[in-house]
Amino acid sequence: MRDEIPPEGVRGQQTAGAGRRLARNLALYSLARLALVVVLTAVILLAARLVSVDIPLLVAALFALIIAMPLSLTLFKRLRAKVNEDIALVDERRRRDKAQLRARLRGENPEDTGASS
Repeated sequence: MRDEIPPEGVRGQQTAGAGRRLARNLALYSLARLALVVVLTAVILLAARLVSVDIPLLVAALFALIIAMPLSLTLFKRLRAKVNEDIALVDERRRRDKAQLRARLRGENPEDTGASS
C-alpha cells in the first residue's frame, strides 16, 4: 500500500511541509548521533577510570565517534528512514518545479509536463 502514488493535490500538500519536516528530522537525527557520541565518550572514560587507566578526552571522543558511526545506523534506523523519505519528497518537488520552469521557458503549457505519468 505504501508504493501507491497519491493524487496531485495530496502530493502537493505532502511536499509543501516536507522541507520543514526534513529540517526537523535531520536536526533530531544529528542531535541523536551527537548524544550517542557523548554517552559513549562518558562510558569509555568511566570504564578507563574503573580499571585505573588514564585516557585523554580527545582519544575517548575519537573512539566513541568510531563506535557511534555503525551503531547509529542500527539504533536510529527509523529516524534515518524518515529523513530519507523527506529528502525524496523534497527532491521530487524540486524536479517537478524544474520541469515546469523549463516547460515555461520553452513556451509550453507546464501542466502538460506532469500529466503524462
